[in-house]
Amino acid sequence: MADAPTIDFAHLPHSAPVPSETRDQALADPGFGTLFTDHMVTIAYDADAGGWHDAKLCAREPIALDPAAAVLHYAQEIFEGMKAYRWDDGSAALFRPEENARRLNDSARRMAMPELPEELFIESIRRLVAQDRAWMPSVEGGSLYLRPFMFATEAFLGVRPAKQYLYCLIASPVGSYFKSGVKPVDVWVSRDHTRAAPGGTGAAKTGGNYAASLVPLAEGTAHGCQQTVFLDALEKKYIEELGGMNLFFAFGDGSVVTPPLTGTILPGITRASLIQMLRDEGLQVREEPYSIDQWHADAEKGDLIETFACGTAAVVTPVGSVNGPDGTFTIGSGGTGQLTQKMRDRLVGIQMGTAPDPHNWVMKLD
Repeated sequence: MADAPTIDFAHLPHSAPVPSETRDQALADPGFGTLFTDHMVTIAYDADAGGWHDAKLCAREPIALDPAAAVLHYAQEIFEGMKAYRWDDGSAALFRPEENARRLNDSARRMAMPELPEELFIESIRRLVAQDRAWMPSVEGGSLYLRPFMFATEAFLGVRPAKQYLYCLIASPVGSYFKSGVKPVDVWVSRDHTRAAPGGTGAAKTGGNYAASLVPLAEGTAHGCQQTVFLDALEKKYIEELGGMNLFFAFGDGSVVTPPLTGTILPGITRASLIQMLRDEGLQVREEPYSIDQWHADAEKGDLIETFACGTAAVVTPVGSVNGPDGTFTIGSGGTGQLTQKMRDRLVGIQMGTAPDPHNWVMKLD
């Protein structure tokens, strides 16, 4: 972790914030990822000028970029996804933000980018949430989705790590990730496309990984599915993850399997939390390879009783059916399993302050 520099934040006043009546109308049905708050945070980096500097809390506005900016040509870009939750007492809280800070820096190292000190990361969030608290939705399942990201701004056309970067933080009031709410999703198995290969950038939260998932995601959508399952790049046999979520497989004997972190899938913070929560329940959790053929066979035999996906945006989501070129099979009864519902309720309870937090995962912002 990089040493934290001493940086003063400049607070630049917003000349035309959204009127409160307009904002409140929008918050009644915020959707997901299309509505944004008034402000943003930016912090600049220059390797030849002392590193991180020029921290600002300012109006959310377009970013001016030189056409030769390195991000536009060599894709040095990383991001995070997290949420601020409104508690019943009116306070705000974050869920394991230090893990997001660490993962951002893991991604930065893989993409040859500078690390952002954890204290600076947390401070940027504190300031933006405090400024835009009025944008936190009160709808059921609502939260303030936070998107920290960093990209190369240096103007040059040589292939090397850039020397100049911009860290930004924006916020988006959101409701449920899936329009249908918390219902089982149908997933499509991609046989022709892979998301990441050994030695690649699969474990980094970088835009290129998600760009690679868009064609197979569209293929799944064309077949009536909400998500796409990616298999390993070497054998195209073992399940890795969905386009933006990790997977868990629950069996009748009380054991749970999730694909291991081998550098080709994203180390989800929700994934890590669920592993701990399942073990707290006395369940055996195995991080081991699990093949698509075994998934089908176990579901057909009834040994596999639930499959659920997890991630910051969707929290915990049941998988109802698995579809692909080889046919279709159903998980359990096709509905939401008891373990899936229990884990979702408990995790949401911790995040919203209505359930015990035995591992001190929540950070209050007040």
